[in-house]
Amino acid sequence: MHSLGRHALLDAYGCNPKILDDTSYLRSVLKQTAIDLDCTVVQEVFHRFSPQGVSGVVVIAESHLSIHTWPEYCFAAVDLFTCSDETQLFKLRGLLKERLEADEVDFREEARGVVTGRRLDMLRPRAVAST
Repeated sequence: MHSLGRHALLDAYGCNPKILDDTSYLRSVLKQTAIDLDCTVVQEVFHRFSPQGVSGVVVIAESHLSIHTWPEYCFAAVDLFTCSDETQLFKLRGLLKERLEADEVDFREEARGVVTGRRLDMLRPRAVAST
């Protein structure tokens, strides 16, 4: 089986609520996590909500790493999509459990753009017309 990408979903429970409301800290954590997973950081966008919570995306050459936090529930939802086989997804769980000071982390990974059977022809490279 061949896939075009891998999508990791991480739910972090029992996190430090102060961390989950600190935009600067979360920006630093996500950028460093991307680097630690052998990803190439391209750009980042973060937004702090009122009265609390942060959403942020680190665009990586391989796709993206994002977070949305609920400090009032001590919960964070994180996803990482990568088209690179070099991205070390297995490290994500431990890195974010420590950096978010989470009590518990659920982690799952899905193959995206699975190429099998008739899909093989559907996903063949095609020329893109320039505009």
